[in-house]
Amino acid sequence: MSKHCVIFISTGSKEEAEKVSQGLVEDKLAFCVSSIPKMQSTYYWEDKIHVDEEFLLIVKTRTDHYEAVERWIKKNHSYEVPEIISLPIEQGLPAYLSGIDNWLEKKA
Repeated sequence: MSKHCVIFISTGSKEEAEKVSQGLVEDKLAFCVSSIPKMQSTYYWEDKIHVDEEFLLIVKTRTDHYEAVERWIKKNHSYEVPEIISLPIEQGLPAYLSGIDNWLEKKA
């Protein structure tokens, strides 16, 4: 199993994207959160197809932090059922992956 992962989270506004990004990094649940603005999402929800503009967050963290990230998002996200999808990082620049470890293990 991979030690590191990226988690995709979508938000409906720039303000929420900034709140989520900052909160995850400040709480040492993520090393870095990249935000991709104004993507178009087409999805099925509540018996109809929706097309909305959203922001995509790419969260860089460790797999052992996933459950805490999920809890934090469910508590702080405006969506009833937020997108929270984790993918393993199979390979990466060792210095970058060490940066993830160093930040998440750093004492407050």
